[in-house]
Amino acid sequence: MSNSIKAYVTVGAVFSAEGNLTPKYIIWEDGRQFEIDRIIDVRRAASLKAGGAGIRYTIRIGGTETFLFLEDTRWFVERRVS
Repeated sequence: MSNSIKAYVTVGAVFSAEGNLTPKYIIWEDGRQFEIDRIIDVRRAASLKAGGAGIRYTIRIGGTETFLFLEDTRWFVERRVS
């Protein structure tokens, strides 16, 4: 059984002239905004913890590495549940 669920988030992103999509920040459900310090990797992948698949961005926010997924037209992160 998974200990994570999908947490849908608002993402500020930029499309380059070449058509590349680059997420810049995440806005959490409670309105807090987190700047993305660095994009480490981008690939098509599944979320093994929360289910679903799409484009997986490995990102760094405040020194912590995490995954950000673009599934069709919605962004989500894996949220741990207790």
